[in-house]
This record gives sequence, C-alpha cells and structure tokens, in this order.
Amino acid sequence: MNPNQNLPPRCGCPGITRRSFLADTGMGFTGIALAAMFFKEGIARGENRAEWRPPDGKPHFPPRAKSVIWIFLCGGISHVESFDVKPELNKYAGKSIADTPYAKVLETEGKNVIGANPAHGNRKVIMPLQSAYTHCGQSGLVVGDWFKNIGQCADDIAVVRSLWTIHNDHGAQLTWQTGRHPRELEHPTLGSWVSYGLGSLNENLPEYVVLGAPTGDCCGGAFTHGAAYLGPEYGGVRLTVDPKKPLPFITPANNSITPEEQAANLSLLGKLNQLAGIDYPDDRNLRARIKSYELAFQMQTSVPETLQLEKESAATRALYGIDRSESRVFGEQCLVARRLIERGVRFVQLFHGGGGGGEWDAHSDIKGNHSKHAAEVDRPIAGLLQDLKQRGMLKDTLVVFGTEFGRSPGAEGTGRDHHPQAFCAWLAGAGIKGGITHGATDELGFHTVEHPHYVTDIHATVLHCLGLDSRKLEVPGRKRLDIDHGEMIAPILA
Repeated sequence: MNPNQNLPPRCGCPGITRRSFLADTGMGFTGIALAAMFFKEGIARGENRAEWRPPDGKPHFPPRAKSVIWIFLCGGISHVESFDVKPELNKYAGKSIADTPYAKVLETEGKNVIGANPAHGNRKVIMPLQSAYTHCGQSGLVVGDWFKNIGQCADDIAVVRSLWTIHNDHGAQLTWQTGRHPRELEHPTLGSWVSYGLGSLNENLPEYVVLGAPTGDCCGGAFTHGAAYLGPEYGGVRLTVDPKKPLPFITPANNSITPEEQAANLSLLGKLNQLAGIDYPDDRNLRARIKSYELAFQMQTSVPETLQLEKESAATRALYGIDRSESRVFGEQCLVARRLIERGVRFVQLFHGGGGGGEWDAHSDIKGNHSKHAAEVDRPIAGLLQDLKQRGMLKDTLVVFGTEFGRSPGAEGTGRDHHPQAFCAWLAGAGIKGGITHGATDELGFHTVEHPHYVTDIHATVLHCLGLDSRKLEVPGRKRLDIDHGEMIAPILA
C-alpha cells in the first residue's frame, strides 16, 4: 500500500501543491508582481528545504522536571559578592593584581573571548568586597548579604561557580539564551527548544511565556526569547502583569460584539488559515498564525484569571515581597510565574532589569547599584522557592538563576567592569541536589580553575532534567555544533 496515495499530488517544489502553484501563477504578470512584493516584504521565501515535523511532545527518557522558571538578571551581577564570595579581595584591596601572589591571572585575561570590545577589561587595581557575607543553611553556603533571603534557601540550591562565556559586552545576554556568539544573531533559545520538544500541559495557555522587560535591542532584543528557524510558534509569548491588558490581541469583546460573535470570528479566521495551510504546509508563519487563533479566545479567559493576584492570600503576597514598594513589581512577576507553572506552562522566562545593556551593569557605584536591584529581586525569588516547596511543586519545577557574565575583581572607579572569564549561576528544584557548590574560580574570582562550564552546559542540564536529548531535537539541514548541545552538569543532579 502506498502511504502517500491519499495525499494531494505535488509539483516538483516541496510543500507546494499543483492547485496552489496554478493559483499563484494563474494571474500571469499580476501574480508574478504580487509574489515579488511578498518576497520583498518578507512574506514569501523560497526555502526549498526538506519537510520536517515537530516532535510528538513526549520526553525521550523519564524526566525529573515538568516545567522551568528561567530567571535572568540583565547587565551582569557580581559573582564575587553574591554566590562566589572572595575574601582575598579585602586582603589585597587597593593593590595591583600584578603585586599579589595571583599575578599570573592577567596572562590569560582574554582567553576564549571572541570579538572583544577593547573598552572592557584590563582592570588591575583590586576593589574590596562591597557587601558583607554569611554562611547560610546547614550546608554553610557562603552568600553575599545582598541576597540574604535567597541565602535562607541555601540548602535547596546548587551553585555552579565555574561558568565562562565568549563575549565581553552585553551581547552575552543573547549568548546566555542561545549559546551562540551575538555576531551570529538569531538562534533558537532554550525556551523555544523546550517548547518545540514538549509543548504545553494546558491548551489554554502558551507553552513558553516571557515576563518582565527583556534584553534591549542593542543586545539581542526579541532574539533573546525567539525561536529562529524552529518557527515563530515556538517563540516566547510576552505577558504583562495586568489582567486588564495582558496582551493587546486577547482583549475581551467590547459592547459592539458579543463574546459568541467574537468566538465565531476567530473560529472562521482559524479555519481559513487552515485551508491555506493545506496548500502551504511548510509555511512556519502561517502555522504560527493558525496556532495563535486557536489560543486567542481561550486565553481571553485563562490569562486574566492567571493574573488575578488578589485571589492569593495576604501571607502569600507578603512572601513574594508584594507588600513592599521596592520588591512589589518583581514579586508580582514571580508569583505570576508560579501561577503559570501551576496551570501547565512549560517554560517561564523571567527578566529583571531589561532594556539597553541592563540595570545590573554597575560600572560605577556598584554598592548602590547592587543594593538597590538586589532589594528588588532577593525577597521575591526566595519567596518563589519557598512557595513552590511548600506547595510540593519544587519537586517537578526547575528554577534557574543566571546572568550574562560576572564583574571584574579589579575596580573601574567605584564600579566593576564586565567579566566573561568567570561567573556563577544556581539551580534548584526537580532533579537538583540542594546545598552544594560545583566548580571553582581562583582566589580573586578571575578565572575558572575547576570544572569549567560554558553556558550551554546549563542548557544541557535543564534539557536532561526535562527528559530531552537535544540531538534528537535537531532540524534537518541545521546541524548544531557539540558546544551548542553542551554537557549536562552531572555532579549537581540528585
């Protein structure tokens, strides 16, 4: 039996039926002109690639986690004063690194950095710690006092202290999300790979949601939550924490149209797009449009309900710092992240300090900068971990805390410069050992010296916890490098 006998006959171009070919060319020169206009506007593209279909939404092996909350602080937080505290900076404060026992760190300062911005680096005079620090939890994890509330959750987190990246400017924000150098522009983000591989647990909500102000256009912009060649249907959907205006295209019907009429209109648009999809099965933008109409009406009810934070108890709101002016905004976003995960969203990407190079970019007055911004996020993130744990959700929700790079041990006036040679991140929840550290930097926090990990090793660890093999997700014609896949960080897995 021929498995293709019921399919419409095709012409020599993959993805195009004879009917669609004749319809497009039957208008003669008008059709040719129209096609040229569409191509110019980016509507039509001659990709001529082999057909492929997305995965079936099933993990490749038993997963440890169902969902991910991916917290990203834009601008680069100081690793040496947060989760990789370096007391030696106080001992040698004011001295040149060259005049300390650690002078050799300068010999390989630019190692692994590609396309460096010469304005950054070469900070040789050591700045002392700008924050006190505490040994936290039964594990004794050392945490800077800027993050003292997260420190209370020390026994639930695994800190990776040996990360490095390949860019010394804020394009590294894009690298953290995709694993690629910013000069390579758009590539699928980790969230889009998860969306592509597993889909959603709730048909009324997107599988990949973005909260907060993302990275500025200078440093990746929409690419930091996009899906690139996987297709726009797998990109992140931005939500604002406002039940009245969460998304402009899901505003409930006004008095000029009844909800029933609006539902009928969306249904008709979806059906028309599906008919077009028969003729153009490989049109990714069309597939994304069909998917958006399928979701739109359901989201009019489900998204505003998810954002109704007044339904939470006063104690829960206080846990997230919503009762405090400095932490209210990010606290609301963290609480919404929990509510989204609770309702079946696979991947929530939570930005803080987005726009431009990022608010954590403390080239001057790092003490004032980090004191202010840590007060905005510390209590909400700790509250999120505690709330997930008390609800029994931390066992299948993976929380990741990261940034684009660290900050220099050497001073830049009253601040610290970009530092891609060494920085840290932490993970908590499903499949992760709590109360541990992995990897190490030298005594000044200048270089990774033990178990170095490129940023995609974090990606690989997340995918492994979700039961996904990244090599089984590859798209024909889009061969990825080994470094793109990364290697899971096995010592932090439970």
